[in-house]
Amino acid sequence: MQGSWGRRFIALVVDAVIIILFSWILVALTYPVIALTNSFQILGFWLLILAFIIIIYFTYFEGKYGATPGKNLMKLKVKAQNGDMDYMKAFIRNLSKILWLPLIVDLLVGFLFGSPRKRYLDRLAKTEVVKVEEVEKSRKKLGQSIS
Repeated sequence: MQGSWGRRFIALVVDAVIIILFSWILVALTYPVIALTNSFQILGFWLLILAFIIIIYFTYFEGKYGATPGKNLMKLKVKAQNGDMDYMKAFIRNLSKILWLPLIVDLLVGFLFGSPRKRYLDRLAKTEVVKVEEVEKSRKKLGQSIS
């Protein structure tokens, strides 16, 4: 059974708060330099910079650990359907998170044309979000079958 949408939503909110706090710190550190050099035009690229931060955040945590801090808190994990989770799969499945509209489209396309439990990019990356208990159960079964 896949991770519930409620848990996934809460995990996304936790991750969004972490990203926002990081962004505030980044702005606080860079603003004095921007003000001193009078290069306020760089703030026009802030949305692009934020999108880059979001993609790096989700790709790094899911590619390396299989879960973001929000997913860890909600006891969820991203796993590859075949093979191990890697950065490319994490990158593909998180492309829609750069802005809200692509994420909503990803959810709707996945719901309307596939499984109501999977986003479209999860199907494309061949990944799924599961509860941590389920991952541990499958590892135990695998360990028993090898022994």
